Amino acid sequence: MEPLIFDWSRAQRRNRQHHPATLGADASSPQDAAALSPFLRRQPAPLPEVSELEVVRHFTRLSQRNFSVDTHFYPLGSCTMKYNPKVCHTVAMLPGFLQRHPLEAVTTGQGVLACLYELQEMLGHLTGMAAVSLTPMAGAQGEFAGVAMIAAYHRTRGDAQRTEILIPDAAHGTNPASAALCGFTVREIPTDANGDVNLVALQAAVGPHTAGLMLTNPSTLGVFERCITRIAEIVHAAGGLLYYDGANLNAIAGRIRPGDMGFDAIHINVHKTFATPHGGGGPGAGPVGVAERLRPFLPVPMVGREQDGTYRWLTVEDCPQTIGRLSAFGGNIGILLRAYAYLRLTGAEGMRRVADYATLNANYLMACLVQAGFQTAFPARRASHEFIITLKNEAQQYHVTALDFAKRLLDFGFYAPTVYFPTLVPECLLIEPTETESKEVLDRFVAAMVAIRQEAMTDPQWVRDAPHAIPVPGGGHSRLDDTLAARKPDLRVPPLLGGR
Repeated sequence: MEPLIFDWSRAQRRNRQHHPATLGADASSPQDAAALSPFLRRQPAPLPEVSELEVVRHFTRLSQRNFSVDTHFYPLGSCTMKYNPKVCHTVAMLPGFLQRHPLEAVTTGQGVLACLYELQEMLGHLTGMAAVSLTPMAGAQGEFAGVAMIAAYHRTRGDAQRTEILIPDAAHGTNPASAALCGFTVREIPTDANGDVNLVALQAAVGPHTAGLMLTNPSTLGVFERCITRIAEIVHAAGGLLYYDGANLNAIAGRIRPGDMGFDAIHINVHKTFATPHGGGGPGAGPVGVAERLRPFLPVPMVGREQDGTYRWLTVEDCPQTIGRLSAFGGNIGILLRAYAYLRLTGAEGMRRVADYATLNANYLMACLVQAGFQTAFPARRASHEFIITLKNEAQQYHVTALDFAKRLLDFGFYAPTVYFPTLVPECLLIEPTETESKEVLDRFVAAMVAIRQEAMTDPQWVRDAPHAIPVPGGGHSRLDDTLAARKPDLRVPPLLGGR
């Protein structure tokens, strides 16, 4: 087990070059020093005393134990863990972007506002939406904003009886959570045997109580909703609206637009489609787009363009029916600028190629696994940008589960696909290769899956005990108890020295 940085600490071992200046040392007068005195520590902070070389080696060793898109194939279905071009980070960290304070006057930030305005326009064009707000700080907050706008639309029309949101049984868990948070009750719509929304059940569910339907297309089952226009007709005829979960936009960007399918609102996961950083709890951004009838309710601030070509923030005074502000200032601008740089790099034709290669890679990988004897969840359907294989036969014959396969893949240098989601597919692996992986990487993944299945036949306990090459706390390479790790994590910290 890697020691904590505090374990390397030795008294008086200092890295003077990076030692912080003492607060109050630069006080310009005795009065300033006296004012600062109540806020100064009585004892030194309990920080490790280590050399610069020890710090560098410690954190470098830790980084080498991480799985990441930069180091490993990351086929995490429904998450689109694509490579993030480093040039996008470089652009977003230009001095004029990085060093601008959000409270500066708009007259000194016209370049930043111009980029954000153009990003709004590009996202609107790509999704077929009439207007876009960039302010939501994550996909989940974008979902909340979308459902909140649907609620505001019905409320403004005096349609208080619309209290129900319909959600397919294969939806992301955040969908019903967002609906409930906005005060709606949730009604689940089943999926038919071919992976499509059950139209008979949908028709029976809609009515004067229906506020809207939330779904993504392609769905989380990895297939395209072939009757999407009919779904839109049914919901709209009942007076409801359609909300598009942007999780799978990477499969269709540049090819077909949610607005053209009949959707009224959408949130866009820029980390899944436009190559901004993903994971770790943030930072994030989840812009929302709407059809014309929902434009008045978009969250503020947004960037507006004046007739003289200058830009400014649009606020509640400009948009009196807005659902309000969802974040401080204008959202997570550093992430949004990365998405802007990515779109500028790819262009419209490039985004079509992104969708083409994402779909090609998924179908190639699915075909190879089927040829190797694995079973897909929907054998009659082609993949979108992701697909599902079910290991129910392997579980029945060899008592080796999807989780066992996922753990063993770590030993082969592959991060595991999404397991057990969607929940309606038994022993499910949801696999998404993205457009950024090469054929050689996909072939090695297939070879690993085949090797693991062979191990399951000959030595199933070896697979059940995996991973064998990943160190765990306490030493050794045995599998962690997932439940215990979640409920009682080992988060060792050094004892505080006391005082301030």
